[in-house]
Amino acid sequence: MAPLLLTLLLCFLALLAAAAAVRPLDDLGIVMVTEPEAQAQEPLLIATESFQDLLGSSASVLQFAEFAQRYNKAYRSVEVLRQRYFAFLDNSEFIEATNNKKLSYSLAINEFADLTWEEFRETYLFASQNCSATKGNHVMTSSIPPLHKDWRKVDIVSPVKDQGNCGSCWTFSTTGALEAAHAQATGKMVILSEQQLVDCAQAFNNYGCNGGLPSQAFEYIRYNGGLDTEESYPYTAKDGKCKFQSNAIGAKVYDVVNITEGAEDELKYAVGLVRPVSVAFEVIDAFQFYNGGIFSNPACRDSPQTVNHAVLAVGYDYDESGTPYWIIKNSWGANWGLNGYFHMLLGKNMCGIATCASYPVLPEDFI
Repeated sequence: MAPLLLTLLLCFLALLAAAAAVRPLDDLGIVMVTEPEAQAQEPLLIATESFQDLLGSSASVLQFAEFAQRYNKAYRSVEVLRQRYFAFLDNSEFIEATNNKKLSYSLAINEFADLTWEEFRETYLFASQNCSATKGNHVMTSSIPPLHKDWRKVDIVSPVKDQGNCGSCWTFSTTGALEAAHAQATGKMVILSEQQLVDCAQAFNNYGCNGGLPSQAFEYIRYNGGLDTEESYPYTAKDGKCKFQSNAIGAKVYDVVNITEGAEDELKYAVGLVRPVSVAFEVIDAFQFYNGGIFSNPACRDSPQTVNHAVLAVGYDYDESGTPYWIIKNSWGANWGLNGYFHMLLGKNMCGIATCASYPVLPEDFI
């Protein structure tokens, strides 16, 4: 009997550890509220009008109060308020110091400014995992990619979405690529379900809000027989039970094309001549507050073992100085970065942008 109890205890502890890998913002004492919720929870929350009474009347406190109002934040205790304020101060100093370096990109206060880097990483990114297809199956031809490309201009890129406090970026990268492929093939934009991938794709080495890989998600969709629409299977930003409905499928996958590890020329060819491509890279602390410009930072690495965020490459271009950059769609809402997008240096496999790239192919009988 004792071995059985020990086994059950170990399983229980493993489940607790997995659940703790991503901490909801509410566990940090941060509440993102709408007006009705604010009224219902008012006794538990500290109003921004009280910030000066509790923190002092310095300019930084006023800035923090303005930040909390702008992003509709509230805090559950004085202790939490002080923790978030000091995180805000540290981040403000980091942003100013970085911008003073006159780099190729700029940072700014955004909704994540009351989170430490460690908290942000645990909540919004996934644990690093090897995602590389060392030798891809993308076929290069003699065709030359155009000098400029932006798939948004032909209306096959879906609107920017927001993953919320769930490490499910891989699902948004997946749906973004499949939505684009479907729109390109059919002329109709169908918004697809990230929640189905969060809830149902574990057998393909994906872990819901604790991370996953688009290439594996495409394989799940392929063998599952399709992916439901967002309308039929809405997003909740938390792990749940699988509720796939075969009568609500919005798109299917016939095959998956992988880009050879680190082959940025292959990636450019695919984005320029085929369609938007799912990519992954390593997010570092500066990226949390990206505001514009071409992101390029030697602190991030280009290994398939270090990527921690999946996104969608929708095109590429050049700035006024002739520096090439990727145009990439993120999943942190339209208020982040460049209306939900960012630019990444092209040509250096910056932060491993070409180590884990793939795109889906639709079956002909579904087009």
